[in-house]
Amino acid sequence: MPGDTSFDETAGGGRPAERRALILVENLSVPFDRRVWQECRTLRDAGWKVHVICPRGSKRDTEPEVEIDGVRILRYPLRAATGGPAGYLREYGTALWHTARLARKVGPVDVVHACNPPDLLFLPALWLKRRGARFVFDQHDLVPELYLSRFGRGEDLLYRAVRALERLTYRASDVVLATNESYRDVAIRRGGRRPEDVFVVRSAPETDRFQPVPPEPELKRGKPHLLCYLGVMGPQDGVDYALRALAKLRDELGRTDWHAVFVGSGDAFDAMVELSRRLGLSEQVRFTGRVPDADLVRYLSTADVCLSPDPRNPLNDVSTMNKVLEYMAMGRPIVSFDLREARVSAGDAAVYAADDDEAEFAKLIAMLLDDPERRARMGEIGRERISGRLSWRNSQASLLAAYAAACRDRAPVSADAPVRTGKWPRR
Repeated sequence: MPGDTSFDETAGGGRPAERRALILVENLSVPFDRRVWQECRTLRDAGWKVHVICPRGSKRDTEPEVEIDGVRILRYPLRAATGGPAGYLREYGTALWHTARLARKVGPVDVVHACNPPDLLFLPALWLKRRGARFVFDQHDLVPELYLSRFGRGEDLLYRAVRALERLTYRASDVVLATNESYRDVAIRRGGRRPEDVFVVRSAPETDRFQPVPPEPELKRGKPHLLCYLGVMGPQDGVDYALRALAKLRDELGRTDWHAVFVGSGDAFDAMVELSRRLGLSEQVRFTGRVPDADLVRYLSTADVCLSPDPRNPLNDVSTMNKVLEYMAMGRPIVSFDLREARVSAGDAAVYAADDDEAEFAKLIAMLLDDPERRARMGEIGRERISGRLSWRNSQASLLAAYAAACRDRAPVSADAPVRTGKWPRR
């Protein structure tokens, strides 16, 4: 519960002892990484002193050091990876060096909380474990499946390497946070973790961020309907599937009564703009890049149908898509491919095209455009799911339970405590 440390230890005078947590992030800046920021605020409200080490953003989150709402954030410069797997290895090596440098600045902590990808952050976590910290592994992605899905190189030497790094990360951790039951199953089955050490902490949209506003017909660019995609644009995210489905919607189904907006960015952004041009969609499809929250809410409040075109691959089938949850929070009906965790999240708030079938995806869009009553029912189902079992309230309780399990029988460290050396602590 907010304000309750959930621990019995006390400091001098009977005050609850302050615990210190260090959260390591390499994929996104904070607070731009919404999941991590929710975790930071949950821990802060429960009495933790929270520190974050993350990369700097390019347009926001650019300060090297800042305190926001009581959370201290240390950021390091990092260039975007280029050149395939070798480029990612260079990026990760640079990030590890900066992470270790800044961790020394933070000092002793009770918990080091590492968010993947990559599965290399167990290295600074082990260094901090040697100094008395407990290691919470927050598994945002299954990196072996990410490798297979993103690079298409099969189970080669690099794949075997990332599997080995995943095993080492699981072995080093005291507690694992999984984003859904599929990831939890992997941690137990493949990672060899005890079920009682793996906690499901689902991502959930911030409902105060996603409050509908009156629709703005001008965003439809003179068309009766607006279609919307929100999210990252990487090779595995399926924006190309969505664009080809829209071309079929126009060419095979004869539907030109729509305008589409693609909100977001990523390393496939330029390629997707070029694909849209080649498909002759430039007049009907707009790419906005990243936009402020206020503009995002305007687009989603006006959208008639939202698109989740992630194709079936080893990663997507078992991953929870944040955009699906955000569409649901805004009460928007969804067209998705038939993925296991998409059904777990959306249920009847979405319709599902089988087998990455772009023609069926287009037909489902057309079906929803012609059925406003069904769209309204689906939107209401989505809102009910987000405010119920998929709400952040449930994830908060699981996160705090995981931290309590990690720190069981451990007295809080002092920020001024001497650095401990010696053997690695045993679990």
